[in-house]
Amino acid sequence: QVHLVESGGGLVQAGGSLRLACTSSGLTFAYNMYAMAWFRQASGKERDFVAAIRWNGGDAFYADSVKGRFTISRDNAKNTVYLQMDSLKPEDTAVYYCAAVRTFSLPATTRAFDYWGQGTQVTVSS
Repeated sequence: QVHLVESGGGLVQAGGSLRLACTSSGLTFAYNMYAMAWFRQASGKERDFVAAIRWNGGDAFYADSVKGRFTISRDNAKNTVYLQMDSLKPEDTAVYYCAAVRTFSLPATTRAFDYWGQGTQVTVSS
């Protein structure tokens, strides 16, 4: 059974930083065959794309709203993907989800991903 477990969420003041992590287990294929991504969902809103990283970590793609502030990375030896979030704003408040799909491309839509974590809450106070 596939499990994606997020950690690192919490409460932070505007301008602060947080680092999220998502560790995967039970994937059918080797972890380095999966593209990984982060999405977020604010209360009462749809789940939105945040960032994605290619299977080998060689390429990443970001939503315009987080470009220059967030950095996605991965450690394939640890089956873990990270999201470093700097210069946080109150509008970044949401539940953050990691997602996985077996592909060598770099998708950025919710329907492209097969596996999802349970989410971790990030709250940014003003």
